[in-house]
Amino acid sequence: MVSHNRRILAVCLDSGDTLVDEGTEIKDANAVVQTADLIPGAAQMVRDLKQRGYPLALVADGPAGTFHNVLGHYSLFDLFDTHAISGEVGVDKPDARMFRRALDGLGIAEADYGRVVMVGNHLGRDIKGANALGLISVWLDWSPRRHKIPVDDTEVPQYTIKTPAELIALLEQIETGSGPNL
Repeated sequence: MVSHNRRILAVCLDSGDTLVDEGTEIKDANAVVQTADLIPGAAQMVRDLKQRGYPLALVADGPAGTFHNVLGHYSLFDLFDTHAISGEVGVDKPDARMFRRALDGLGIAEADYGRVVMVGNHLGRDIKGANALGLISVWLDWSPRRHKIPVDDTEVPQYTIKTPAELIALLEQIETGSGPNL
């Protein structure tokens, strides 16, 4: 089912409040999440993306152990082709080095950044960072924990979804050129 003519070359995903419900996180003394619940539909979304042949990158802030523990527990960690984790990169989003680590890991040339989707819940980190590099920014407006109004134009997402389950349909719209904002 992999299309060689697809417009979207890869999908980058945040973790907290994009895949994992931050409100359910149990952390140890070093702030490493030990357990947490996933957002409804998140596991299926990651599996669907993988089944459809999209290269996947995890682009997430936090200690590496958090993502091994939580995403590993749900057998999702190894579905990602590469990981850009702030605890390993040494900077947090929206720093371009986080996104470039993921894009380099996926073998995406800078000229093709506009064909990569970044999905995240945080306007000031995920969306701002994606927009700065020319990625296709998709805001998952699910969490009550983050501000909902962009502080300026750099935080305005190209697309907005309310649940992880909506991402596949949005990608299909983008692929066919029939999506909103196109």
